[in-house]
Amino acid sequence: MKAIYKKEFKSYFNSMMGYVFVAFVLLAVSIYFSAFNLGMGYPLMGSTLSSVVFLFLILVPILTMRSLSEEQKNKTDQLLYTSPVSVGEIVFGKYLALISVFAIPVLVICLYPLILDGYGTIDFGMAYLAIVGFFLLGCAYISIGFFISSITESQIIAAVISFGVLLFTYLISGISGFFADTAITSLMAFTVLLLVFCLIYYIMAKNIIASAAVFVLGEAVLVALYFAKRTWFEGAIAKVLKTFDLAAASTNMIQNGILDITDIVFYLSVIGLFLFFTVQSIQKKRWS
Repeated sequence: MKAIYKKEFKSYFNSMMGYVFVAFVLLAVSIYFSAFNLGMGYPLMGSTLSSVVFLFLILVPILTMRSLSEEQKNKTDQLLYTSPVSVGEIVFGKYLALISVFAIPVLVICLYPLILDGYGTIDFGMAYLAIVGFFLLGCAYISIGFFISSITESQIIAAVISFGVLLFTYLISGISGFFADTAITSLMAFTVLLLVFCLIYYIMAKNIIASAAVFVLGEAVLVALYFAKRTWFEGAIAKVLKTFDLAAASTNMIQNGILDITDIVFYLSVIGLFLFFTVQSIQKKRWS
């Protein structure tokens, strides 16, 4: 795994990918830092970092699109998967390389509170907690882009799908407000989500019978629950959609300076879940 990590990490800086990612993150943070913290004398790092979260929607797909797609396109994935290293170690090594690239600008950002301290009083606890929240949010986004890179050999398709998924999670709070609180609305929305899940399952498994069976069984359960406990569905879709709002979980740390263990567990769970999906996606290709 160590060899995979080193090879992958160096590859980002043998090309322009790593330099571009680091430069754009630092450029964006520096602009807002200069405007909010230095120009306006605002002592909170959270305002600066929360203002640049939207950049993840563009930078993360660009960073992750080649991580596994390139291996599939060049057919070098077969050599990698037949090596004595397990698929889990391959995935973890590549993901650590991605996180290490992201960690470079984050470490530079850790110097910004020290700069602010030279101009006045600053709460270092809140400042560095905001940076931790920013880092965890980025790691979660990267795990999603990393997984999407494993299901296609086209880097462009991987980048577009990653952008779409991250944009969905970014706008989910607003989207959830468009749904009525009626039970039938929730049932229809859950049906659409089930259809999307089955479509993703089909793309990964290439088994239309199994995908159709999952949809039929899932829809039967939804309809049965709807008629048995209709009150459960009232406003349920809005609550479910809000669980996909990754940025909201970082609000306590980034903007409010509150350490909530549940937020950390949430991000670690998201990262672990998508790394697990990535392993399963690769295992499917390995044995097919």
